[in-house]
Amino acid sequence: MALRLVADFDLGKDVLPWLRAQRAVSEASGAGSGGADVLENDYESLRVLNVERNGNIIYTYKDDKGNVVFGLYDCQTRQNELLYTFEKDLQVFSCSVNSERTLLAASLVQSTKEGKRNELQPGSKCLTLLVEIHPVNNVKVLKAVDSYIWVQFLYPHIESHPLPENHLLLISEEKYIEQFRIHVAQEDGNRVVIKNSGHLPRDRIAEDFVWAQWDMSEQRLYYIDLKKSRSILKCIQFYAHESYNLMFEVPLDISLSNSGFKLVNFGCDYQDRDKFSKHLTLCVFTNHTGSLCVCYSPKCASWEQITYSVFYIHKGHSKTFTTSLENVGSHVTKGITFLNLDYYVAVYLPGHFFHLLNVQHPDLICHNLFLTGNNEMIDMLPHCPLQSLSGSLVLDCCSGKLYRALLSQSSLLQLLQNTCLDCEKMAALHCALYCGQGAQLLEGQIIQWISENVSACHSFDLIQEFIIASSYWSVYSETSNMDKLLPHSSVLTWNTVLSFKGYWEKLNSNLEYVKYAKPHFHYNNSVVRREWHNLISEEKTGKRRSAAYVRNILDNAVKVISNLEARNLGPRLTPLLQEEDSHQRLLMGLMVSELKDHFLRHLQGVEKKKIEQMVLDYISKLLYLICHIVETNWRKHNLHSWVLHFNSRGSAAEFAVFHIMTRILEATNSLFLPLPPGFHTLHTILGVQCLPLHNLLHCIDSGVLLLTETAVIRLMKDLDNTEKNEKLKFSIIVRLPPLIGQKICRLWDHPMSSNIISRNHVMRLLQNYKKQPRNSMINKSSFSVEFLPLNYFIEILTDIESSNQALYPFEGHDNVDAEFVEEAALKHTAMLLGL
Repeated sequence: MALRLVADFDLGKDVLPWLRAQRAVSEASGAGSGGADVLENDYESLRVLNVERNGNIIYTYKDDKGNVVFGLYDCQTRQNELLYTFEKDLQVFSCSVNSERTLLAASLVQSTKEGKRNELQPGSKCLTLLVEIHPVNNVKVLKAVDSYIWVQFLYPHIESHPLPENHLLLISEEKYIEQFRIHVAQEDGNRVVIKNSGHLPRDRIAEDFVWAQWDMSEQRLYYIDLKKSRSILKCIQFYAHESYNLMFEVPLDISLSNSGFKLVNFGCDYQDRDKFSKHLTLCVFTNHTGSLCVCYSPKCASWEQITYSVFYIHKGHSKTFTTSLENVGSHVTKGITFLNLDYYVAVYLPGHFFHLLNVQHPDLICHNLFLTGNNEMIDMLPHCPLQSLSGSLVLDCCSGKLYRALLSQSSLLQLLQNTCLDCEKMAALHCALYCGQGAQLLEGQIIQWISENVSACHSFDLIQEFIIASSYWSVYSETSNMDKLLPHSSVLTWNTVLSFKGYWEKLNSNLEYVKYAKPHFHYNNSVVRREWHNLISEEKTGKRRSAAYVRNILDNAVKVISNLEARNLGPRLTPLLQEEDSHQRLLMGLMVSELKDHFLRHLQGVEKKKIEQMVLDYISKLLYLICHIVETNWRKHNLHSWVLHFNSRGSAAEFAVFHIMTRILEATNSLFLPLPPGFHTLHTILGVQCLPLHNLLHCIDSGVLLLTETAVIRLMKDLDNTEKNEKLKFSIIVRLPPLIGQKICRLWDHPMSSNIISRNHVMRLLQNYKKQPRNSMINKSSFSVEFLPLNYFIEILTDIESSNQALYPFEGHDNVDAEFVEEAALKHTAMLLGL
């Protein structure tokens, strides 16, 4: 299944054995059945009440006398502790304990059993009590009313000694929230008592609300105020050394006026579910990157169709989804479930559908994953309602199990391999990479699949998407702003309050980005493309920027190669990174410079050294993935070093590697990404071996194959001068850039090569030739043929060469003279005449 629920806590396994052991000890000591007693049939009374910020779980059960017992499970030590026992037959529906475990707050209702009365407050239905439990001392009644009251202690971040004041929230069914400030003092050793218990200071936090949610992890209160014509979402942040701040007010386009009263995450949501839910589902999800999502599903008039909305507050827009249900006659729960999975939000209705939404990039619907009830991945999810706590914690109140919700890499890889839809492949690929975030084993599995299914997607380039997404995730954790600065995909088409740190600073950054980022801040290689073409043009004309500028660019490339080599732990079979390839090194170096400038502009406050390392990591990751894809295919087809010699026609295995390299080239060209040095040489050698001549020349002319000096030199040396090879060599030479062509011609001992050398020599001599009066007569005896035009032309060349040698005696000589040109011209003429 796409979602994996890993049990962190189970009442049946983590609590019940301890209770049985306690009972056995009690019976052995002759104390009889004490407060820790539990019989086999009492397991049904064992329930989870609350999960506190530190992960501790409060539970309750009734002993054989009907007394209410409170226990605590410490998630760190994996130990249980008895907190308190009420020797009354009461029903508990809300409970919380402070971080020092010295105070217990609980709300109880009078037992519904006939003949039982509430002896503490006979005239009330609900009692809210504050108990000193370390050691057991006084019990103070905070509320005695006919409406329900929920309790929740605040857990501020405290690095040193505990605060002398505890804060307790009381949430009333009468639609108000109060905060009690409880001063405690330590007496007689470890005895903790409440100071001035007769009058506890309190603040009215909110009133006239219809919905509220508690975020235990970040100590935030969200609630919806209906005082105005629209539903207004408000958020209060609680702090350790100050009371609280109202952080924002956001209008939501939803109607809650007739939806009753609803609380989320104030303890376990099992009490009077029908009374308080009315089938409405509304929850707020946040994560460390500064995202804020409101997920909403209204009351369903019919189960034939489900509608739900997600408000991406951090992006400034929302999306509403409607799905038709199949087999509506089957069992349907009372509402859909929203789960917070950090970078994603999961929406699912067991047995019907599972929808995974990317909340960081909600503008790309293709990054969402929607699976219907026919998919076995969602059949295994629990059919009972789940409660999503902070982070990825999920509570099943019915079974008393606490899960950690994780996305399953293996299931996502399976979906990637088996689905026929491009959109599902896209979503599964990104989700799997998010789960792995740089794991080499996962990347290797994806590369293996891509190698065998490189043409599986029609609406996007699979190699391109993988390279971009995987490189993004490799540096994503370095800074919270990375998603704004680097592309995460190749498919790219509110007024806040004061200045705050942590989450609120990141949320503000997201909102400012939405407000002002036009166009997007995402880095692209357009500047690199322009500058690289300029440098290549200057190289061809012999004019280039200062040596210091070029040297700095090439030094950047050296750092990238060094960083890349450090990633490769094992031996490499492919001959990549083993030659200079100045053009690719220029491209690498330019990308380092531009990406570093891009980060420096937009990552204020991040030190320069860290930015430089992030840039090197990102670019070397790009190149590493390309090398990894080539290496994987090389090993898959059992190719060896002898492949690089022109001694036979290409095999099917060599053609397969040539094909995958061509796809890599297509993927990188459109994004103008650098390739590892040696890539073009290897690609060209495989192309020469695998393609017919006319296809080969077409690939060269269209830019698919790039002729490198290394590849052409090897071709000239390895191939003999048969008629077929001569044709190939000549076709290659005439397509080379002039500077490389002249060098290659000198390596080929052939009349055609001599002809090309002489032509280039004459062209260079005559470029600046100016006709001057001539006094000398032609010495005919020095020529073997009586062809006056040629004799006259040779004399001109001789004079020019003599003059150049006299003017520039120390310049390098070309080893080409007039007699060589004469001989080459005569041989070429003889060949044309068929002599």
